[in-house]
Amino acid sequence: MAASKGQKLSGMQKQVLSLYRGFLRAARSKPAEERRQIESIVSAEFRQNSKQVDRKNFLYIEYLLRRGKKQLDQLKSPDTIGLSSVNVSSSKKQNADT
Repeated sequence: MAASKGQKLSGMQKQVLSLYRGFLRAARSKPAEERRQIESIVSAEFRQNSKQVDRKNFLYIEYLLRRGKKQLDQLKSPDTIGLSSVNVSSSKKQNADT
């Protein structure tokens, strides 16, 4: 999603990058073990979505941004020490197969 050779980022791309940086900043305030786990989950989630979500599916991307902002707000809370990851698409596939 990086801009190449003078190509400007769209507003939505800037929002996604800002959200990603926000998660990494929030992770810095957590203990070392939890920080590594948070960074790993966040990186995997963003990478997975970048591959699976169509860039023109603006409604879904906006939904993911809103969900991410809520999760980031929760992570910023001093009472929160970590994140968990749930793979929804795999659960749906498994339920369809059974």
